[in-house]
Amino acid sequence: MGIFKKKPLKEQRREFLFMILILGLAAYYILFFTPKNSLELYQAISFADDYEEAQKVMLEGYEDNFKEEDFEFMNRPEHSAGRISQFTLFEYNEKTYMVMTTPGTEKLKVLAIEELPAEIREYFLEVAP
Repeated sequence: MGIFKKKPLKEQRREFLFMILILGLAAYYILFFTPKNSLELYQAISFADDYEEAQKVMLEGYEDNFKEEDFEFMNRPEHSAGRISQFTLFEYNEKTYMVMTTPGTEKLKVLAIEELPAEIREYFLEVAP
């Protein structure tokens, strides 16, 4: 029965504050150090010091989809992004719709919606995880 003894209030407060600090640090990291849209993703890749740092934005298990040659090409001084776009694909039965949204804004706004042609739809179905 010794493990169920009540801890002193001072120790309970200390443990509670420690838990709040850990949760706060995790929330801070998620809010400020992970890309939330296409613009932030571009910045994370282009401002990375090396390939390993840029690869940290890749989802675990998908690291092979971003090669070092891609990183080198994107970070050459003569290659700068001419445009940054953000797209979402919606699948409905036998149709796929592409929705273009505003990158880098707090609240997404739809810029365009278009049904994809069959051959492009098939391409995305093949590369989908």
